[in-house]
Amino acid sequence: MWINPEEVLLAGALWVSERANPFFILQRRRGHGRGGGLSGLLVGTLDVVLDSSARVAPYRILLQTADSQIYWNVACGSSRREITDHWEWLESNLLQTISIFDNDEDVTTFVKGKISGIIAEENRPKQGEDQEEDCGKFREAELKMRRLFGMPDEEKLVNYYSCSYWKGRVPRQGWLYLSVNHLCFYSFLLGKEVTLVVQWMEVTQLEKNATLVFPESVRVSTRHTEHFFSMFLNINDTFKLMEQLANIAMRQLLDNEAFAADRSLPKPSKTLKNVSALKRDFDARAKNERYRTMFRLTQDERLDGHTDCTLWTPFAKMHVVGQLFISNNYICFNSREEDLCQLIIPLREVSIVEKADSSSVLPCPVSISTKNKMNFLFANLKDRDFLVQRISDFLQRTPDNSWGDTSPLSPIGHSASSSASSAESESVHRGRQYHLGLPTASQGLLQLYHRNAPEDLGPKAMKEKMKEEAWNIHFSEFGRGVCMYRTSRTRELILNGIPERLRGELWLLFSGAQNEMATHPGYYGDLVEQAMGMCSLATEEIERDLHRSMPEHRAFQNETGIAALRRVLTSYAHRNPGIGYCQAMNIVTSVLLLYCPEEEAFWLLVALCERMLPDYYNTRVVGALVDQGVFEDLTRAFLPLLYEHMQELGVISTISLSWFLTLFLSVMPFDSAVLLVDCFFYEGIKVIFQVALAVLHDNMDALLSCSDEGEAMTILGRYLDNVVNKQTVAPPIPHLHALLTSGDDPPPEIDIFDLIKSSYEKFGTLRSDVIEQMRFKQRLKVIQSLEDTAKRSVVRAMMTESAFSIEELEELYCLFKSKHMTSCYWGSSSSAAERHDPSLPYLEQYRIDPVQFTQLFTVLAPWVCGGHTTTLSARLFRLLDQNQDGLVNFKEFITGLSGMYHGDMTEKLKLLYKLHLPPALCPEEAESALEATHFFTQDVPRGDEEKDGGGDSEEKKEEKVKDYRYYLRMWAKEKEPKSETIKDLPRMNQEQFIDLCKTLYNMFSEEPLEQQLYHSIATVASLLLRIGEVGKKFNNGSKKSDSAAAQAPPPDPQREESDESQVCQALADAQLEPAGPQTSEEETKDDTSVSSNSVVSSGSLQCEDITDDTVLIGGGEQRRGSVLDVDWSITFEQVLASLLTEPPLVDYFERKRDIQIKMAACKAQRAVERQTSSTSDHELSQHSI
Repeated sequence: MWINPEEVLLAGALWVSERANPFFILQRRRGHGRGGGLSGLLVGTLDVVLDSSARVAPYRILLQTADSQIYWNVACGSSRREITDHWEWLESNLLQTISIFDNDEDVTTFVKGKISGIIAEENRPKQGEDQEEDCGKFREAELKMRRLFGMPDEEKLVNYYSCSYWKGRVPRQGWLYLSVNHLCFYSFLLGKEVTLVVQWMEVTQLEKNATLVFPESVRVSTRHTEHFFSMFLNINDTFKLMEQLANIAMRQLLDNEAFAADRSLPKPSKTLKNVSALKRDFDARAKNERYRTMFRLTQDERLDGHTDCTLWTPFAKMHVVGQLFISNNYICFNSREEDLCQLIIPLREVSIVEKADSSSVLPCPVSISTKNKMNFLFANLKDRDFLVQRISDFLQRTPDNSWGDTSPLSPIGHSASSSASSAESESVHRGRQYHLGLPTASQGLLQLYHRNAPEDLGPKAMKEKMKEEAWNIHFSEFGRGVCMYRTSRTRELILNGIPERLRGELWLLFSGAQNEMATHPGYYGDLVEQAMGMCSLATEEIERDLHRSMPEHRAFQNETGIAALRRVLTSYAHRNPGIGYCQAMNIVTSVLLLYCPEEEAFWLLVALCERMLPDYYNTRVVGALVDQGVFEDLTRAFLPLLYEHMQELGVISTISLSWFLTLFLSVMPFDSAVLLVDCFFYEGIKVIFQVALAVLHDNMDALLSCSDEGEAMTILGRYLDNVVNKQTVAPPIPHLHALLTSGDDPPPEIDIFDLIKSSYEKFGTLRSDVIEQMRFKQRLKVIQSLEDTAKRSVVRAMMTESAFSIEELEELYCLFKSKHMTSCYWGSSSSAAERHDPSLPYLEQYRIDPVQFTQLFTVLAPWVCGGHTTTLSARLFRLLDQNQDGLVNFKEFITGLSGMYHGDMTEKLKLLYKLHLPPALCPEEAESALEATHFFTQDVPRGDEEKDGGGDSEEKKEEKVKDYRYYLRMWAKEKEPKSETIKDLPRMNQEQFIDLCKTLYNMFSEEPLEQQLYHSIATVASLLLRIGEVGKKFNNGSKKSDSAAAQAPPPDPQREESDESQVCQALADAQLEPAGPQTSEEETKDDTSVSSNSVVSSGSLQCEDITDDTVLIGGGEQRRGSVLDVDWSITFEQVLASLLTEPPLVDYFERKRDIQIKMAACKAQRAVERQTSSTSDHELSQHSI
């Protein structure tokens, strides 16, 4: 490519001049190409280690003048062809012009201006695109990656690092390239090249460790091998990026979501050297994720920036040091000291933002006032003016009333920001209320049932009132609602138990669900209306589980509670069909409905399923399995002795799933478990892990003495059954599990408050960020384990339907899935979401389109047909695509491949025969077949048509009388599997037959017995042509009337010869590589062998005698149209019988073929492409020199 002219002081250092003229020199880098000796090896090694641009562009053109010692680099190239094009352009366009110049400075100025003009012209089309340009160094590295590893342009490089790759005990210094879908490494040291390509989807483990052998290294594990990388300049940055990329790959495997770059990132304040737009995107994603998790915000919230500051806390009368975060809908603050103070201010609540007066005590303050009369004072802001301007910009984008614009069908996680007074929101909210008359629309079920109960004045009730009073004091001091100061005092009150009257309000506040509900008024009501009456698999499962949801509680022993539960669950299934409904959701939702109105319970369920317990309630409960693995790791870290014993018994994996999925609600008395839910909504999953560890710790001695799994389960079950809440006001609710497991001597009761306090004392050091790190590690393991399970299920199902071995089916499944996943990130004609449906059986989940099918067919099919392979592949695809959706699943793919490899001769020929008939033939290819159909139908008398139509009308009258049993019998008959026989195959017309002959001719072009097979197929073609002629005469003679026979012309004695010559010509046209000249003895031998074995040897000899001159005379298409006979046809039995007369053809189709070789070639295809691309330069250089 042309480059902006750069000065070069030493033109000969490390470069070899290949061409020269008075003004330009074309040079090649030493070490590039073949030869070069020791100096070439050293230069090549230096280029790799120092990341020299010469590794990408080993050719360059220099501008030189006679009087100057300075050279100017004007062009570089990655191949000889590219640099030669530039050289020829310079010689033809500039050389003659600059030879007239008298002054060398004028020559230099003119050439530099000309090259700069060319570059500007080339870049002009790119300026209109909304794409952020990466720096030149990074674009160079991306080009290098694609060239070294054979990647397409769609593969985007995120970042690259210098490091060492340990191959055995020897470190190889080179470059690690991290792209969106691959981890690649390249090293070239003293002639030894190391190339590594690992798909992120294949990674099963990613660890950063430090050992004596591998100091400060990263280990990347796949199913079959491990790779170690070390010597990073910044290993933490590299490892974080690796984690992000592996996470994206796991997300693709889980729900087929391909990576999409964020094009709306804020522009960097300064140009970042060697940092790509994609790397900035990934960094922004990581920051957004941490921000949303810290403040429990919605998935569409994006951090705009953060800065250090202080916040005046009126309750403590002091300035708290921390960080201020600004996003599109929120202003948030978090103290530097953990749990000291946290604050969330929605912009919809902000009324005034102003700069206060600065002083030495309070420098650069900003005051923010809300609509509920709360004031917040931030100080010590570095760039106060910019901050205030940024908040003002976001406030302007926050409309005063956006309720009407909020679409009830907006995608999950997309909420519209809004700002309106409480009176306005209430009126609009009521306007779109789903049903005003429903009792659960305005209050929780507990309030509904305690409404008419007499006032309790006992000690427990008084304790409850004291709790309420403590919270009221807290509200007056720290604020109430979303803008409340959240401090360690808040946590203390929660650990002491939330009063029943405030439970729903505080759950909604601490979970972040209140923000989503405020920005989506009327959303739930619309969902209820849309989901009403709809029937799906999810609604059927919901109906089945409704009466199993807390049946011991009286709120769900009548239709009011059941109907509310039904509405919430079906509405969520309608909102998020990806999750739909999962068991355990009914138990959690029923508890939410006890304390919250329906709409609040719905938004709490949204927060649970989509943010607080990610992937818990999908079809494969991946999130719960991940946390189960995290719990095992935590048990090993905190309770190592117990962990070893429990692993032997296999208990941890059994108990933890039910604990996490229902937040202990299904295994602990309700009054006790609901206190854990209080802590969960404030602390997150951390508190569930703490309590689970505390339960194991309290039962350690008993569990260590267990001898089997059942005994351990009984001990834990009885312990949890006796965890009681002695402060509850409500009458005790019988716990079904406790009734079933209680024995004669029940264990002592455990106070839930003591259990929670113990969990904080013993395991309170758990941190949320550490849990997230452990979750990542387990997510890789769990998802890859699920993929292996899916593969085993597919292989087990296909064992009975194909003759491939288990190992072959596993390899084919991996290749098929890889082709599908490649299309997810490199694009295809159809979207990935359409091709992947997790609700289908494993056999049908992954599907590929015609382009991908052709790529697999070309590499794996045993029938090599040269240029005809693409056509044959397209026909097989149409044949296998029974539902005609343009996609083929794995089962259909194996069916077609198994027929080619393991079918007997009849099966293989039947498949080949079908490939030349509709529906395998596309409409364009089947044009003559359609003409033949038209020819046969156009002579039907009108009277017959009318009679047929009358018959149809009579049948319709009869159908009305038929009862349902007739249709059931018809349906059962349709569902019966029909075994296809060779007699069921339709007849083949003449054009289809000629096409079949072409296919056969192409199939034999690379066979050892090529000539014998050509003779055989020519003989069979001639025989079948004559059979078709005889059949045509027989059919015409039996069908035509006497008058038609009188008008018919006499048969043409030369017709057979013309048909035979046409087939021979078609075969000659189809030949890809003409056979080399034979000796006269070989020709004589072949001819005599054919004539002695075949009755129609003249046909085969005639085909052999066709010369190239004969083939080219007279347009082939015109001759075909004029000679084709629409009356001519043959059957499959005739084709089979004719082929059986030729031993070479029988041997060819009965030969056993090994697919292992083909699969190995398919795996090595990328490596072969890389070798081809690297050797092409050498070949070009040899030819040019």
